[in-house]
Amino acid sequence: MKKIFSFFLMLCLLVSVLVSVTAEGTSATVTEIQKYGNLVLSMKGSELLSQGYAYGDIVTVTLNGQELEMPVGSNYSDVDQGSMICRVVIKPDTNEDTIILAINMGDLATTTAIAEKEKIEADPGYVWHYSVEEPVTVSFAMKEQGGYYDQWVMHQLVRSENREDYPDLTDEAYANFRAVTTTGIGAGKLYRSSSPVNPEINRNHQADAAAEKAGVKTFVNLADAEETMKGYEGFADSYYSKQNYICLNLGVDFSSEEFRHGLAEGLRFIAKGEAPFLVHCNEGKDRAGFVSAVIEALMGASADEITADYMVTFFNYYGVQPGTEQYDIIASSNIQKSLAAAFGMESLSSGNLQESCISYLESIGLTADEIAGVQAKLAD
Repeated sequence: MKKIFSFFLMLCLLVSVLVSVTAEGTSATVTEIQKYGNLVLSMKGSELLSQGYAYGDIVTVTLNGQELEMPVGSNYSDVDQGSMICRVVIKPDTNEDTIILAINMGDLATTTAIAEKEKIEADPGYVWHYSVEEPVTVSFAMKEQGGYYDQWVMHQLVRSENREDYPDLTDEAYANFRAVTTTGIGAGKLYRSSSPVNPEINRNHQADAAAEKAGVKTFVNLADAEETMKGYEGFADSYYSKQNYICLNLGVDFSSEEFRHGLAEGLRFIAKGEAPFLVHCNEGKDRAGFVSAVIEALMGASADEITADYMVTFFNYYGVQPGTEQYDIIASSNIQKSLAAAFGMESLSSGNLQESCISYLESIGLTADEIAGVQAKLAD
């Protein structure tokens, strides 16, 4: 993994050196709105870089008459939760060469009011309706060359989808599968993982086998619509397909009403379901990380316990080690920030975490009896 990271960083540095130091203004159009409100542009990522822009620059993006400032990065996680990013994706091995404008854990299409999403039952589970005249034009201008470069370097995370690139991990760790063992949760009651059904990141078979070994009876799928899930190759033959499950088809904007409503629905399903439970999204990192953290807080875990469990994912995928500066940056800019915002806390250490969590759950529509039902199903 260190070799992969080093090669990627060297490649990005080389691109930064080769491009012109004075970026020109340029424009493109929106060709697609992805499931979570990310905007795919007509221009290739390599074209943007060839015009003098580089990873770590801060650009001014004009979209639907709005001027938005955002850094140029390679991954959504290059910025804090709730922050905008101009994501340049160049992956020769998969023929990807795109520009995606997005909000990390947010919905740029809705935030900028260029479109509204309608949830539907048919695959892929959603459809976007434009609120403005098409095509939507996007223009770029340099705000500050290299203004975000140091932060970008610290956020670099490179994951492989090849099992052989993780020789030191068990199949369970490769699939980001683990028991949640923080304070208040009974042994073997709750698990989290990457998707046991979606083959996109090549971990579904390992996750499904781990779930079967653990005897998981109830699955909470945060990512898929049911029709989409059943369409995955091999789903009908999986252990997962024979168990109880709920498909919530949620986005990654934790503050949206859609997510809040879906989280309440998922927790009610747990309160009525049979343990052991498994919570997952696609990677088991963002949505599953947030929902697991909410449950852990409800059951009495400390901020340190929640952070430590969340960050295991970043070791499994990216080799991020505890005690490093990168570890602390990721923790503070992701789960600590998003959970504190949801709970209305200045920080996770600024009040009673469990009480704040209960207040949050009540605000999303859960009754005291429903909250107690979740606690009873997961308690030691």
